[in-house]
Amino acid sequence: MKIVCAETVLLGSEAFSNAGKTVVIPDREIRRDDLRDADALIVRSKTKITPDLIDETPVKFVGTATAGTDHIDNAWLEKRCIYWCSAPGCNANSVSEYIIAALLTLGRRHAFDLAGKTIGIIGCGNVGSRVVKKCRALDMTVLQNDPPLAALSSNPDFLPLEAILPDCDIVTLHVPHVVHKPWPTDRLADYLFFEQLKPGAVFINAARGNVCDYDALLDARNAGAVSRMVLDVWNPEPAFRTDVLKMADLASPHIAGHSYEGKLNGTIACYNELCNFFEIKKTWDIAASVPSPATPTLQTDCRDRDDDSVLHELIRQVYDIEMDDRQIREAAETEGEIERAKQFDALRKNYRIRREFHNFTVTAQNASPALTRKIKALGFKTA
Repeated sequence: MKIVCAETVLLGSEAFSNAGKTVVIPDREIRRDDLRDADALIVRSKTKITPDLIDETPVKFVGTATAGTDHIDNAWLEKRCIYWCSAPGCNANSVSEYIIAALLTLGRRHAFDLAGKTIGIIGCGNVGSRVVKKCRALDMTVLQNDPPLAALSSNPDFLPLEAILPDCDIVTLHVPHVVHKPWPTDRLADYLFFEQLKPGAVFINAARGNVCDYDALLDARNAGAVSRMVLDVWNPEPAFRTDVLKMADLASPHIAGHSYEGKLNGTIACYNELCNFFEIKKTWDIAASVPSPATPTLQTDCRDRDDDSVLHELIRQVYDIEMDDRQIREAAETEGEIERAKQFDALRKNYRIRREFHNFTVTAQNASPALTRKIKALGFKTA
């Protein structure tokens, strides 16, 4: 069996070589000719799965090691009886950690505490539900909006947008890009959205670029309706608008979900599905392939310090979100849209190893019980 695997699939060669001959190709360079004798194709979001790529090839299985499926024409695959799979929730914890890192960084920069702030979480699925838990652990007031989930449950916590936006100090989007009814999210954050939002709110988008009207966002920012912007996703990508970037307080090249574990979970999901589909014995030793963190223990003294300051220090040792911000701003200085797009892709392809919080044990001297609870709730182990 031959498997074609996109280059950015973490440990792709190690995983899929256990199942068959594996050929690794740069994501955007995979062509139909590469699939002429292939049985399976494993990708991430930079490879568009279309009839032009797959038609008249023997490919029987397509896997994307990502939670999103915007890049896959799944209806066509199903019509042609080509099995496909994704990895829903694979990077959900990674994105939720990105959000907390962003919030604590903004708090330190602009001298505000998160406790007592009201955050509106739009989309409460795999990612949003984790953001809900972490924000509640930080003593924030959480308002939730998710019409599809509201229709499936009697949970009174799910409220309409117009009921929560006027009260939000912070609003963060965690919805898929959906264009069809009954609950489209295309340009969900539009002029009306920002008109309803509490003046001076913080706006965060780490979902999909298409769920925000960036012209409307810039108008809201210029008018003071939005005071701070955190953006991980762009419209378009990989070309990105430098005018939007200049107005953002924190920005990154669509890497919120790019923790090591987030990408590894995607690979594991595709590997398991492929083995099941082709009835192949699973022989990949995952644990042997995963390195240990370089510094698995963290120490801090909490005496005479507020909780957010301690948490910011701990998280920055694990994940420096401001490095991502610096790198995309450097990419924006590149002349020409095509070259900037190449820089954007390169930042994603060559993204550093970023481990999730659960890999680290914290020794927090003089920490209050409340702070220790917060440290644990964010995912860290405590000594």
